[in-house]
Amino acid sequence: MRKPTSLSLPRSPIASRVVSHARAAHATHADFGDSPNGSPDGVQVHPPRPDDLAAQCTWSCRREMLGAPTSKPSSLFASFSGHLQRRSSAAAASGRRRPPSFAAMSTVATEKEAAPNRKEPGGKPLQVAKRLEKFKTTIFTQMNLNSAIAARFKKDTGLLVDPETEVTVTSGCTEAIAATILGLINPGDEVILFAPFYDSYEATLSMAGADIKCITLRPPDFAVPINELRSAISKKTRAILMNTPHNPTGKMFTREELNVIASLCIENDVLVFSDEVYDKLAFEMDHISIASLPGMYDRTVTMNSLGKTFSLTGWKIGWAISPPHLTWGVRQAHSFLTFATSTPAQWAAAAALRAPDSYYVELRRDYAAKKQILVEGLKEAGFKVFPSSGTYFVVVDHTPFGLENDVAFCEFLIKEVGVVAIPTSVFYLNPEEGKNIVRFTFCKDEGTLRSAVERMKEKLKKT
Repeated sequence: MRKPTSLSLPRSPIASRVVSHARAAHATHADFGDSPNGSPDGVQVHPPRPDDLAAQCTWSCRREMLGAPTSKPSSLFASFSGHLQRRSSAAAASGRRRPPSFAAMSTVATEKEAAPNRKEPGGKPLQVAKRLEKFKTTIFTQMNLNSAIAARFKKDTGLLVDPETEVTVTSGCTEAIAATILGLINPGDEVILFAPFYDSYEATLSMAGADIKCITLRPPDFAVPINELRSAISKKTRAILMNTPHNPTGKMFTREELNVIASLCIENDVLVFSDEVYDKLAFEMDHISIASLPGMYDRTVTMNSLGKTFSLTGWKIGWAISPPHLTWGVRQAHSFLTFATSTPAQWAAAAALRAPDSYYVELRRDYAAKKQILVEGLKEAGFKVFPSSGTYFVVVDHTPFGLENDVAFCEFLIKEVGVVAIPTSVFYLNPEEGKNIVRFTFCKDEGTLRSAVERMKEKLKKT
């Protein structure tokens, strides 16, 4: 049997530059650890330069769940090691925070503030987050990355967010998903998913004790069944968890679908958790962030990461963007999941996010060419290929080849053809709904794709 085709990911040119930034950062910085002198495993910690201190800050978790951002900045950071916090007079005058020119490291306990009378979207008491609040906690981050994330989000959506109070850096988008769910969902809350879905959604919702309702997106176009969604929302519905562009189908939610989802959420006081890690891999329509729709930012957590866009999936740099009253819950959970994310990788991520627009144009052009190789080859091999507007995935109907289900087909494909596909039944609450579909990916070099296509055309026979 021939060896299955390689699954390694090619590194993009900008990824190579990002790696050099990480090495440079690692040469001059070390994370604070538990060993003497704040150095993990006895590693010498080099004193930070003055301009580094301007970029490094901490978050102390605050009780803001029921409150709107206050009209003037509250005391988020406290002094530590003789360093004093500075405030921006411009921010105080405008009511919006700006990145601080200096932010001291802090070990302050959770601050408790009186909640304003105005009710916030989704303003139900948060049981898990409130229990975590009693623990004194500080979250370390690099404001250089927070600012780069906020700048990219403004360019993409037109929304101006505060990097200090509305951007939470996490160890990959999977952790952003976990922190959002564990921080904002109570046991017994209903959360609506669109199947098929990324498998961590169900796992994390189960950890949170949520009741999962599933709306199935069906081929060929995987459109949202609006009437079914409308009927699924109840008084217990806390949130809709969505993913666009969509893994595994490659579907992109249309503006019409997003407008209906937004209207239903506003009408029923429901939150949206929006996973947008494939936002730069949109081929046939523009990506729309649901937070940018009227009335939606205050009830949305937008989650994203570095990995898919820059071929750096192993680096685990992600983030969640949300208004302060939702950020409070996200950070309560984040502080007890990973606490902090690799400092050198954060510096490199900031460099990547400042890439010129030409990088994203080249990225889409490169993937579009690879997509064409795979899609045409799959059709020639005898598959029924469903449309894919985004991501680097394509799903197909495998039933022309006579195997009983998706798992059996994928096992046959590995053993007899030497090509790997993913059975999509793992992405459904009811595996029967995915038994006829398998997922292929085109995030490979063109030689690998052509080799896989030729193997399937040679070995697969219709029944």
